[in-house]
Order: sequence, then structure tokens, then C-alpha cells
Amino acid sequence: MAKKAKKQKKEIVHAPIIYQPITETIEKNYMPYVMSVIVSRAIPEIDGLKPAHRKLLYTMHQMGLLKGPRTKSANIVGQTMRLNPHGDASIYETMVRLTRGNATLLHPLVDSKGSFGKQYSSEMKYAAARYTECKLDAICAELFAGIDKDAVDMVDNYDATLKEPVLLPTTFPNILVMPNKGIAVGMASDICSFNLAEVCDGTIALLRKPNLSVEKIMELIKAPDFSGGGVLLYDQEQMKQIYQTGQGSFKLRARYVYDKEQSCIDIIQIPYSTTIEIILAKLTALYKEGKLKEVTDFRDEIDLSGFKLTIDIRRGVDPDKLMTKLFKLTALEDSFKCNFNVLINSVPRTMGVVEILTEWIQFRLGCLRREITYDLGKKRDKLHLLLALGKILLDIDKAIRIIRKTEREADVVPNLMKGFEIDEIQANYIAEIKLRNLNREYILNRVSEIEGLQQEIADMEETLRDELKQKALIIKQLTEIKKKYGQPRQTQIVPIESVKAYSEEEQTEKYPARFVLTREGYFKKITFQSLRGNDEQKCKEGDELLTVVDGENTDNLIFLTDRCQLYRAKADDFDTTKASALGDYLPVTLKMDDGEKPILMNIQNRYPEKENFVFIFANGKGVRVSAANYEVTGNRRKLTSAFSKSSPIVAAFYEKAPMEILLVSSDNRAIVIKTSLIPQMATRTSGGVTLMSLKKGQSLVSATADLSSIPDGAKSLKKIKIPATGVPLP
Repeated sequence: MAKKAKKQKKEIVHAPIIYQPITETIEKNYMPYVMSVIVSRAIPEIDGLKPAHRKLLYTMHQMGLLKGPRTKSANIVGQTMRLNPHGDASIYETMVRLTRGNATLLHPLVDSKGSFGKQYSSEMKYAAARYTECKLDAICAELFAGIDKDAVDMVDNYDATLKEPVLLPTTFPNILVMPNKGIAVGMASDICSFNLAEVCDGTIALLRKPNLSVEKIMELIKAPDFSGGGVLLYDQEQMKQIYQTGQGSFKLRARYVYDKEQSCIDIIQIPYSTTIEIILAKLTALYKEGKLKEVTDFRDEIDLSGFKLTIDIRRGVDPDKLMTKLFKLTALEDSFKCNFNVLINSVPRTMGVVEILTEWIQFRLGCLRREITYDLGKKRDKLHLLLALGKILLDIDKAIRIIRKTEREADVVPNLMKGFEIDEIQANYIAEIKLRNLNREYILNRVSEIEGLQQEIADMEETLRDELKQKALIIKQLTEIKKKYGQPRQTQIVPIESVKAYSEEEQTEKYPARFVLTREGYFKKITFQSLRGNDEQKCKEGDELLTVVDGENTDNLIFLTDRCQLYRAKADDFDTTKASALGDYLPVTLKMDDGEKPILMNIQNRYPEKENFVFIFANGKGVRVSAANYEVTGNRRKLTSAFSKSSPIVAAFYEKAPMEILLVSSDNRAIVIKTSLIPQMATRTSGGVTLMSLKKGQSLVSATADLSSIPDGAKSLKKIKIPATGVPLP
């Protein structure tokens, strides 16, 4: 049996491995995908639309939704799949962004009914397609004007069962009116929206004067405009770069109003590039970190009347100063990065505003010529038929006689052609005229159109030959569009130089305070008003005061620790407390390492070279390091390797001028030296020089600048040279 099974076992044949060069793989497998994404998906074309937008809008146009009633969104999505076979979800998401309800566009292209979410919220979701209804908005008539007159090329859809337009013959520069964002492979596009009325004015000016400068265009098209409103901080040079190159960025701010009675700030518009969820998340984080002491509460108050984010503030807080702080720390001020990448004849090009308008004008001229050519052909065909009718007018009886005497129906047209010297098309037209219309009045009425028709044809032919007349027609259309659809700017323009920059010092309330640090690491900030009632400092059992210094709430503080680290903090970071309280536990507040304790606190608003940190180590050595070595740029709050790790630290001092310090060893010997005797070292981690000679097994146990404990007359403790031998303490 085993042998039989062995015979039945088939031999496995492995397919040969085919090696392909990476260059060939990229060319054959990857490049077609790349080009498809760039040309057929992510980058908008000169009509301002991506393929997904165009297929959706054209489907709705073919469904009669430009003038008819709304229909279920699910119906539109299903019909669109005949042109766009990428799934119903992506089609519906595309439509949502174009709706009036979503408020993404300055001029929505889809008139909607139902819940479509909001552009300013990532969590406010749209309803399912079966619950919402849509139709094309009135402005879409301008996108499709002339599409039935061969204004643009029509191509087969994916399965060659339908025709769809390559572009829409939009009668205004929708490319600059409709915001667009797309990420392709190796490139992207991010086009902001501009005000329709301003764009029409700029385009008209460019049509009249093709060499118009960027500066003149900037006077007409003042700046981007967004559906969400907000405030645009206008920097002329920055904006000029965007208009010239199509690349650059500008800042947008929220708009707000202050309600004095309720003591709250109402944010009524936010930057287009952010959402309320991002802002609320940042406000929450700042509040938890204790950086929004001016704020008592904040909440989302969006309702049917529109957007509103309310921030409750404490009494006496300056709302404008607080908003300046929030602009700096949250997305209430955000940047919009421009990348005007547009497909021109299937080639991606990054262009400035003037170049985009120039390309659109050429595109529109082409559409207009095709429309005129189409109408011209129709009128020529009509004239051709009316000329035949004019010939019959000369002898109606002859026409009737020819038709009546013709025995075979197939010979009617040839006989008419021969009898009146007309062509087959004209003869067919004559043959189809009803018997009741073969009278002099009907024919005279029709023939009277010939003269007007000939004049119209001559005018059209003249327009086709004269580009200036074509531009005049476009100017007329743009003027009518501006009058019909133009609306005031929604985004306010504010010169950036008039905006006050955020200053942390100005935000901080200034008042005198006493700063107290204990040896165990407890810190207190106490106002002098509080000290009037009780100035006795409470400490934890076994703890004692390490440093007490008076300063201002605006001061910067530094804390040196026994782990060779330096921490920076602002006095305003700490809440005021009373002398009877323990205070803030710094290892927790400053997020120190386990077991780490502060050994020095100092007010450090500047770092002068002539002032020094003095470090005393257990091995009897000491060092002075210039304060300038501890200055850093930015908001760095922690500095490692603040001093040498070669020996445990006994004490640290801040030296503004030479001072005397008392050093005590473990064998109860001591010396007093001036800090000027200690050499100043260039690096923070220098081990220093020996200050006090120690016997084997001995070490320094304390160092203090308080000499009150020295007995009177103990002059022998004072040394003028180092290293020095310790003197026994009584």
C-alpha cells in the first residue's frame, strides 16, 4: 500500500524565477499608476474641477437637476457610478463637499436638503444618502453653458456606453473661486478660494490688457476669501509671491466678540484650515497644564444660528490680550499653504494667479469659438433651406405640379432637385412641407428671415476672425455673472503690521511676590498682601527653608538640583499661596527624576558673563562657572549636565559679587573663603580645584553663605589662599 501511495504522489514543479530590473518594474508597473493618480484623480484642471467632481455634476445635469426638483442623493450616487465606478461612498463624500449644507464653498454647486455636516467640524457627520436630497445650484448653469453646442470635447466613459465631457465650459474662472486640495504621487495641489466678484474684475482687466502687472491684479483680486470667514493677516510681499509663483503661505485668524455682561468671548468664525475639535483639544490641554488661568470654562455652542465657541474668562481679564495669547498657542490662528498646481492639457503646472487667469482666458476663448462655430453651422443650415424656399416662392404651382405628376415616391426629391436646381437636402426639406403650408403667406414669412439670418452669419464670421470681439463677449458674460452671483467678502483683510504680536511678558500680570524654597523641594509664591496677616512660613516636619527671595510675578526662575540638572520656570506658572501652606512640590510640578531635589533657586531674567554659579563638592573641590554658559535659545525648560558629576554636590550659590562662604568637613573642621579665590572655568562640567585639604575618608558636609554661626573672634577660619587646611570648630 505504501509503495502504491508513493507512486501516486505527483512531483512538484516550481515555476522559474523571472528577474526584472527595477527600472523596468517602475516603468511598466508603477508609472501608469502614478500618471493615473495625477491626471485622472488628484489634480484639478483649468475648469476648477477634479474628475470626480466633473462626473458627478455632469450626471446631475443629465438627470435634469439644474431646473427640476431635488431627488434623493442615493439616486444621484447610483447614476454617477455609470461614469465613476469607484464606489458609492467616495461619490457621496465628493457631493457632500459641494453642497450648500456643508458650507465648504463660497458658491456651493449643489443645492441640498438634509444633514450634510459642516466644513468646520470633523465630528459633525453627514446623514446617509438615502435621507438627503439634492439638485444643482443655479450657478451651475454657468458651468454647463454651451456644453450642448460642442463647446468641449466628449469622450467615452470607462465601458464606452456613455459620453462625458473632458472639461466643463465654465463661463467664469472657477479654478480660483472653488477651493481645491489634492495629493497625488510626488506632487500635490492646494488652491485657496477667491471672491467671485473680485475674480471677475481681475479677469476683465486682464482681457482688456493682457500685460497687466501683478500689482494691478492684486488691487482687483485683493486676497483669498473663504466660506468660513475669519481674518486674513495681509502681508503684501508674501501675497505678491503667491500671486506670482502660486506658492507660499498666509495666516488666518478667528473672529470674535466680547460679551462684557457675561464676561465671555464668543468665537464666531475660525480659520478655514482648522476645525473646532482641534481647537477644543488644544484649549483642554492648555487648561490642564495651568496655562489658561484667565479662563474658567469653554464650550461648543454651535446651533442653528451658526458657529459659536464660547470662552468664559475671569473678571478683570483683558479679552484682547487673552485672544493674542490664544492665537499664539492654539489653532485659532493657522497658516494656509498655497500650491497652485493645475493640469493644463494633462500636464501639471504650478502657476501664479495671473498665469492661471491667462490660461483660463485661452481655454474660454476656445470654448466660445466652438460655440459660435456650432451656432454658425446651424444658421448656415437654416439659411440653406430658406434659400430653397425662396426659389419655390417664384413658382409654387410648379412645385405642386412636379410632386403631383411624379409617379414614384422615390423620384419626388430628384425631380424637385432638377426642377428648381437645388441640392438633395433642400429638396427633402421642400418635400416635407405640409400641403397647408404651400401658400404664399407662409413662404413669404419664412423667406423674410433670410436677410436677418445672413446678417447674423456675417456677424458670427466676423467675431470668429476677431479675437477682440470674442474677448468682449467674455467680458459681457463676466459682468453679468458678477452682477448675478457676486457677494461681499466673507474673510476680513487686516494688514499684518497692524496686528500686535504675542508677548508673554505683557500677558503676565505684574505684582511683587516672595518666593520661598524649602530643602525638601516645596515652593511657595506669596503676595506681600498675604504676608501682612501672617509671615510665618510653614514647613513639613523635618524640612527647613533653603532660599527666600523677593521678586515680581513676571520673573523667570531657575532651580538647580542634586542630579546636575537645571530647570527653568516662570513665576507666573505657579499659583499664589499663603505662608501657612506647604506650597507646590517641585519634583512633581517640574517633572523631576525620582529622588531628585532642588539645591538652589534664583531669579534669572538674564545671564550676564560677570555673574557666576559657584559649586562646592564633597571631595573638597569647588568651581565658578559664568552664568552666560547657562543661557539657551527658545523655550527649553530643562538643562542636563549643569555641573560636574565627579563628586556629590554639597551646595550651590549664585555670585553677583564676591562673597564669603563657610565650608565644614565631616571631621568638624571649617574654613571661610571668598568666592573670588575659586578659579572660573570655561565649561559647565569642570571638576574645579581643591578648596579645603581633607584627610583620607573625610569629606565636605556643608557649605553656607550664612556666617552667623561662626563664633566671634574665630579669625583663623578665614583663609586667603587655597587649598587651605581646616580649623577645628569649638
